[in-house]
Amino acid sequence: MTTTTAFARRNLARVTALLACLLLWHLSQPPAASDAQRDRLAQRFAFTAHLVSPAHRVGDRTLRPVAPAYKDIPSWISSVGAGVALLAADGGSVSRDICLVDPRTDTVTVRPAPGTGRRYAPFVLRPPAAAMPAYAAPMGCLPADLNEDGWQDVTVYYWGRSPVLFLRRPGLPPGAGAFVARELVRPRAVWNTNAATTGDYDGDGHLDLAFGNYFPDGARVLDPTARQPGRLVMNASLSNARNGGTNRLLRFTGATRGPAPDVRFTEAPGAFGDGARGWTLAMGTYDLDGDHRPELYVANDFGPDQLLVNQSAPGRIRFREAVGVRHATTPKSKVLGRDSFKGMGVAFTHLGPDRVPDILVGNIAENYALHESNFAFTAAGTPRDAGRALHRGTAPHDDHSEPLGLSRTGWTWDVKAADFDNDGGPEVMHATGFVAGRTDGWAQLQETAMSNDLILDHPRLWPHFPAGTELSGHDRNTFFVRAGTRGRFTDVAREVGVGTDAVSRAFAVGDVDTDGRLDFVVANQWAPSVMYRNTGPAHRSLGLRLRLAAADGHTRPAIGATATLTLPDGTERTEQVYPANGHNGVNAPDLVLGLGDTPATTLPVRLTWRDGHGRVHTRATTLRPGWHEIVLDEEAAR
Repeated sequence: MTTTTAFARRNLARVTALLACLLLWHLSQPPAASDAQRDRLAQRFAFTAHLVSPAHRVGDRTLRPVAPAYKDIPSWISSVGAGVALLAADGGSVSRDICLVDPRTDTVTVRPAPGTGRRYAPFVLRPPAAAMPAYAAPMGCLPADLNEDGWQDVTVYYWGRSPVLFLRRPGLPPGAGAFVARELVRPRAVWNTNAATTGDYDGDGHLDLAFGNYFPDGARVLDPTARQPGRLVMNASLSNARNGGTNRLLRFTGATRGPAPDVRFTEAPGAFGDGARGWTLAMGTYDLDGDHRPELYVANDFGPDQLLVNQSAPGRIRFREAVGVRHATTPKSKVLGRDSFKGMGVAFTHLGPDRVPDILVGNIAENYALHESNFAFTAAGTPRDAGRALHRGTAPHDDHSEPLGLSRTGWTWDVKAADFDNDGGPEVMHATGFVAGRTDGWAQLQETAMSNDLILDHPRLWPHFPAGTELSGHDRNTFFVRAGTRGRFTDVAREVGVGTDAVSRAFAVGDVDTDGRLDFVVANQWAPSVMYRNTGPAHRSLGLRLRLAAADGHTRPAIGATATLTLPDGTERTEQVYPANGHNGVNAPDLVLGLGDTPATTLPVRLTWRDGHGRVHTRATTLRPGWHEIVLDEEAAR
């Protein structure tokens, strides 16, 4: 063989290898919708934007003060804190008010939603000065009627202190004076909480509270004077960190109503098992098996999430962890409960005709960076089949985010699924972005991602992320739409006008103007937050405000109630009232079921709920399209 021939063959081999790599890369790319297809999908939606917080002002912060241990990574530490919830601050049943946490001023403000009238002046929920250390900052607010008097209270959670319960004084007009602050735990403790949810976990008829904590208990992360070796640490791993704050579940144990309201909760020890000290960023509550005891999903940063199956009884809260099954084509990190990704949001929905709820999880899925994946855990079969598997410790859910088109969205936080055009199927939104600046920090972060776990928990050994660092600071929020009931989702956020590139953290979804179309609020980090009012050509819907009897003739949201709608073709659709799922975003406690092209003027609905004594009831009724407020009393049950 001549030298020239050998050289030519080596070059041919190189070219062939390169072409093979290019072919494999091309085959691995997800299908892309054409501009015409995107425009057709976008025509089903229209939104009008309204600011719900002031434009940026002189003096507003864009960075937090931090402990000396974190002085080189202030942008990283300052990346969370925006949260939003919808509630009825006036004591009514319509959630037309907004509770917004704005990190620019570290305030928790309640205000009327745009378009609902100037019914009262915005006001701030703030604990007494003596109870608010300088190193504490609010992270989120969770509305719920905790003392069951028919007036919605608000739980505010923080970095730097344990949560505060702002209990509503009955009969007073909305304002700061209409709420009285009570400590959740006494004496107060130093927690660093990033997630909260609520449900009746032990089935006694009363709401319990669950909190996901991030930095270790006692760590004064935002205290520039704090020197706490052993507490002011970072995650001990990027894939299996278990040195974070302690997650806590507190069970309702009593309440006082009237002008001096109070409520008591007792911690349920061991509820989270071995996963109690993950770095938790999101939580979700939903009944996955139809036994009227909600499960709890815990989304952890830097390590495996947890699906906790409810095996509780009144007065005793117990969970069993369930994990998914790895198949021959399943990457290890796409197995439910075995992932090593950065879980930052969770939502429950139905992506197909099956009756088992599906689970959406937001992770980092940044092209050419930390390209992990969002999750879309789907399960086939019946709730009974799912229940048998779950109680054996096996999650019957497999990830289908890639074929569904939901896997790649950038640096993802909150995720919400809702039917914005009332066609009967959900749209999916992701709040995205990390820190916005001018100096790209991805090379340093990639280097950190390859570091040895033995050094990761030392913040001084992290690369510098000072003010001005740019890490996925201009990702666009998503608005995924599906053509029909099967196939891939397509992101049309830009075409619809909701694809902001502000760094976003949370969504709250609800019909604030009671026109039968869902609106939503997005909470932005270090930027004004926005409500998007739905003005699209939506189909008809069935709106349900399911209520339970409360004190003095008032009613309260029936958290945990289930509605099953039967369509004329025999198809059943089931929704549950669990508004507090995700990362710092709380929906209105209502159900809006889109009716699509259904011509029926009356529709059969089956309602199931647990009363204040823990008993489960079922009621069948027939309803017309439109809004209905239904009090779930025992006399009407059967």
